[in-house]
Amino acid sequence: MKFNTKTIHAGQEPEETSGAVMPPIFQTSTYAQQAPNKHKGYDYARVGNPTRTALEKMIAGLEGADEAACFSSGVAAMDSLMKMLRPGDHVVTTNDLYGGSYRLFTKVFEPYGIDFTFVDMTDLGKVEEAITPNTKLMWIETPTNPLLRVVDIQALVDIAKPKNILTVVDNTFASPYLQRPLEFGADAVLHSATKYLAGHSDVIHGAVASSNEAIMENLRFQTKTSGAVPGPMDCYLTLRGIKTLSVRVQRSVDNAKQIAEFLEGHDEVESVLYPGLRSHPQHELAKKQMDDFGAMLSFTLKDDSIEAAVKFMQNTKVFTLAESLGGVESLISHPASMTHGSIPKDVREKAGLKDSLIRISVGIEDAEDLIADLDQSF
Repeated sequence: MKFNTKTIHAGQEPEETSGAVMPPIFQTSTYAQQAPNKHKGYDYARVGNPTRTALEKMIAGLEGADEAACFSSGVAAMDSLMKMLRPGDHVVTTNDLYGGSYRLFTKVFEPYGIDFTFVDMTDLGKVEEAITPNTKLMWIETPTNPLLRVVDIQALVDIAKPKNILTVVDNTFASPYLQRPLEFGADAVLHSATKYLAGHSDVIHGAVASSNEAIMENLRFQTKTSGAVPGPMDCYLTLRGIKTLSVRVQRSVDNAKQIAEFLEGHDEVESVLYPGLRSHPQHELAKKQMDDFGAMLSFTLKDDSIEAAVKFMQNTKVFTLAESLGGVESLISHPASMTHGSIPKDVREKAGLKDSLIRISVGIEDAEDLIADLDQSF
């Protein structure tokens, strides 16, 4: 089954009692049992819900996984994965990391005795140097947020597997339409499904897909025990959003390519970070690893100041100054003070995140209108 067909049919069957083509919203907290612990597959909605099950089957199908587990947010999904670790365990991850991930790692799990090393994961030598006998997990973002670095998933898996290190890939920026990390040997793939999967900026949702039985058993335990589960309406909206995933993302990608070329040729722009440009240091890797180059891009101004970046963003009319990404509308943000504000300034700058860096999530509007909006904002 090809990908576009999967977004409609993967793991989906008409609802058995009514024949409904779209899974109904099972808005219930509990289920009738024939006898204690004898039921029709569901007993309590924290543990499972038919609408959630339909979505989990869909996401597993898109990522080529045996199973998927859904959560109330992307960070909740990450939190549940991290709870597989124990004090003394070590994690290697990228130094160009989503701010919420960095905050979870350093403010929540480090105090419990989990150690983290942040390195440039495009440098495989640095990754190998960071590994210790206690390394249990390699946490990978690609493309990274917000510097759009492309990390070689296959190469990192080849480093990790002989050492029995689990590899988890945050696939939020690419979506399974553009990249499927399990095909390169990754053990699990994570999504903030709030973004491209749901796609309409009206849901907070998270998911993990994997064919690793131990990982999935842990996640099922966490959903039951910690309870960071999504409601049925959120699952329904995410499932509905996925139906148009391929057409939404492709339109956004086509727009992003034109915007990246426009910005690269503008006199007031210092640099453009977009894997689809030949100037991008991992352009060839992106061509090999991804089906297309994505709809996220960042750029820096020649006036490398927060004031210049803020002034520019406040001038836009079509782009909305807001956090998040992956919706049908185009968004513009300032990572240093917004999504990555929880990362100390010296750490940000060491990773290459400049004060003037502006991040764009390109939507599905007409590219000409988006380019004109950016042009007048200068």
